[in-house]
Amino acid sequence: MSYIRISKEFHFEMAHVLDEYDGLCAYVHGHSYTLIVTVKGKPNTDKNSPKYGMVIDFNTLKSIIQKEIIELFDHSLIVNKNAEWLDKVENIKSFSRIIKLPFQPTSENLLLHFIDIITPHLPPEVTLVQVHLRETNSSYVEWLYEDNK
Repeated sequence: MSYIRISKEFHFEMAHVLDEYDGLCAYVHGHSYTLIVTVKGKPNTDKNSPKYGMVIDFNTLKSIIQKEIIELFDHSLIVNKNAEWLDKVENIKSFSRIIKLPFQPTSENLLLHFIDIITPHLPPEVTLVQVHLRETNSSYVEWLYEDNK
């Protein structure tokens, strides 16, 4: 039986600020993100299964990403938890959805963080092989399993 890859695309809005950055991204700003998650596996061969012929049900993949990524990060402000100014804005209602992470929230670091979140929730017979995070229409980061073996 051949391996097959399936992908699911997700969209969410998120703001971030790159603490101590030497350009405009040092200021709070947001993006309309696109996250594309690709997994591979062998299709289910059990003809009695409602999942017959599927690598993973698209709804299962959607549920994982929705619960573990979208519900948490959509319409949130992502910051480095070590930013010196953070304590000055934490009690402002507009900043009530702040996610403090132990790293600079670049697209690269966010992508790796998302991979760490997604991987444990996948069924054992399914492998995460590619994750693509688009920050703008012309800028994206990508992770490939084959580059990281």
